[in-house]
Amino acid sequence: MTGWLASIVDVDEARQVLAAGADIVDAKNPHAGALGALDLEVVAAIVAAVAQRRPVSATIGDFPDMPAEAVTRAVTAMAGTGVDFVKIGLFPGPGLDPCLQALAPLARRQRLVAVLFADRVPDFRLPARLAGLGFAGVMLDTADKSAGGLLAHQSPARLAEFVALARRSGLLCGLAGSLKVADIPHLLPFVPEYLGFRGALCHQHARTRSLDPAALASLGRAMASAASPTGA
Repeated sequence: MTGWLASIVDVDEARQVLAAGADIVDAKNPHAGALGALDLEVVAAIVAAVAQRRPVSATIGDFPDMPAEAVTRAVTAMAGTGVDFVKIGLFPGPGLDPCLQALAPLARRQRLVAVLFADRVPDFRLPARLAGLGFAGVMLDTADKSAGGLLAHQSPARLAEFVALARRSGLLCGLAGSLKVADIPHLLPFVPEYLGFRGALCHQHARTRSLDPAALASLGRAMASAASPTGA
């Protein structure tokens, strides 16, 4: 069954998404890029407020050049907040391979989730490699939030292939990228472990604005309905 992840910016938003039924609470700063990082103190407060009722994930920020030392330092610091998963964006380029090798020892101590970008020609050979390095999960997201959602960049067949590759590699799999309520029935047949949302939960569907209680409730109902045996 597919759950849903809600990206939040503080303790108050964490409480709101918990009440709406989110399966994963994701600490992320939407003002600082696709995978913007919140201050460590804020993330630690979110972890404390969630109090193990749901898994908490957190992003480390965008590192387009994938500098191994900076990325591993950011992962180590974020893991120290007590989050269950640390999410790392994988940007193509010469820095990617050495960065992945540097992350392998950390993957044995902390559950790491790699994020590939659907609008940056994602390498679908990576899930198998990530599994070999000890990563816990992989997700497909979008880097440019102004250029359309996930389905604008990858065909249904490619999304199904991505989820199948992740499953074959033994990785948790998530799909995200400016998803809307209307996308849910198109993505659920692929059976990822979770779908990720931010903009769809906010006022005017703007990811940098605060959560809209009505939008949050609507999405929570849509996911609950989709998850029920009758779809009702």
